[in-house]
Amino acid sequence: MLVPVLLFLVGFALLIKGGDWFVDGAVGIARRFHLPELLIGATVVSIGTTLPEVMVSSQAAIEGNAGISYGNAIGSIICNTSLIAAITMTVSPGKVNPKSFSLPTAFFFAAALSYAAIAWTVGRFQRWMGLLYLAVFAVYMLVSTMQMKRNPEIAEEGEEEEAEEKQRSFAIELLLLVIGAAAIALGARFLVDNGTKIAAALGVPDSVIGLTMVALGTSLPELITAITSLVKGHGSLSLGNIIGANLFNIVLVSGAAITISPFAIPAEKTVFGGINSSLVIDLPVMLAVMSIMCLPALKKGELKRWQGILLLCIYAAFTVYQFVS
Repeated sequence: MLVPVLLFLVGFALLIKGGDWFVDGAVGIARRFHLPELLIGATVVSIGTTLPEVMVSSQAAIEGNAGISYGNAIGSIICNTSLIAAITMTVSPGKVNPKSFSLPTAFFFAAALSYAAIAWTVGRFQRWMGLLYLAVFAVYMLVSTMQMKRNPEIAEEGEEEEAEEKQRSFAIELLLLVIGAAAIALGARFLVDNGTKIAAALGVPDSVIGLTMVALGTSLPELITAITSLVKGHGSLSLGNIIGANLFNIVLVSGAAITISPFAIPAEKTVFGGINSSLVIDLPVMLAVMSIMCLPALKKGELKRWQGILLLCIYAAFTVYQFVS
């Protein structure tokens, strides 16, 4: 038991330091090219912090474990929004720029609604669907890059200028980004492997493990990045990272897993006399928490503390439901 504990502690240390390096590198690159932090967060940072989900879901797909593969992606979206984004909003609510905020939000809801529609009507994902989601990922990255080039001077409202920091070279900033992403991925892997072993030993179903333990473990990079960003005063980077990561959980994480090994929606847990819990609980909660976070922000251009508190309550209820029902 000593080895798993030590690996857990090493993973936690890697996550903390990796998040620090990653945010430093991303913010440095954003400033160097006069790019809005929210868009950098929704692309580069999101890819880095989504790497654990990609690795875990792909490995689960290879092993034919649909419960982990499916639950990890959906659970990570719920965790990212109702725990991580909720913490950000509760601690530091503020204004956002709807122009930068709208692109990843629109892509997310288009992908999420199609994903839910397939689950509700067909109940199974075919390989061509996975390839289609991967194509959407490529399109999103292209459109995001084009938007950045068209609007290089977009500024985040309400973001104060910090004291001028010592300039790093572009190579150092890029190195921080890469090393930070690697440390985050490795640290999350250590935590997930050991956390999953404990959960499995307790006899918890695979889909529940995916929706809770694995989802929380692979979302730790987003949590560490969010906390680090808040400490450093980069709230927009944190928010953009979470929105982008949620999109990537569908089009990249699920897309890769479906392409590797098509699967049916897991039906290990049922409610209301035999109805698949994933269809009436997990997917609606995923759509609901993103709506609570995104829609008021798009309309009013700001995030409120009440949103964060409400989302935290939803996350607590969702987690309790998974283990007690």
